[in-house]
Amino acid sequence: MVDRLVADLEPVESPPVARRLALGLGAGLLLSVVLVGVVFGYRPDMATATMTMIFWVKLAYVAGIGAIALWAVERLARPGVPTGNLLLWLLVPTLAMTSLAAIQLIGGPADLREHLIMGFSAAYAPWRILAAALPPLVGLAWAVRGLAPTRLVFAGTMVGLAAGGFGAASYAMHCQESAAPFLLIWYSAGVVACGFLGAVLGPRVLRW
Repeated sequence: MVDRLVADLEPVESPPVARRLALGLGAGLLLSVVLVGVVFGYRPDMATATMTMIFWVKLAYVAGIGAIALWAVERLARPGVPTGNLLLWLLVPTLAMTSLAAIQLIGGPADLREHLIMGFSAAYAPWRILAAALPPLVGLAWAVRGLAPTRLVFAGTMVGLAAGGFGAASYAMHCQESAAPFLLIWYSAGVVACGFLGAVLGPRVLRW
């Protein structure tokens, strides 16, 4: 019986988990970028902005969170695969942005500190980030649902954080805020909100 079961085995051409996650995230991220342009509009100074360091720092911060959370999702999508200390890597981009925010707040003029924190769009930036993260959230939820997660709340949280990070990167195509304290507080709030949404939805939508 065993010989018959293994007689026609063929090697897997590519990792099915990575391929499925890439498909779900890729489709969701593409839709997110398009929706940001259609609904909010891309920033008019995009050509100039891409020549500045802070633009890439902003993208690196949120995309770094998204990539690390996606790494965790890849492991959580397979039963029995430990995450180990992987989640500690989430502290790396967070601490880097915290350090930059502290430097700007301490080194900048006292009368500008409120603006460094609140910017022009603190009231709605987290909600717009959450909206931009919905397409990647749906894409990743579809991908993980077709795999075999067992820790559904944990997996949902990581799916949400990954979607939030990449959704925030899409929103950065519109947002002209560049102060590190603003990014640390309000961009992080949008990403964390998406992580919370993923945690709530995980047991409902990731069950297989």
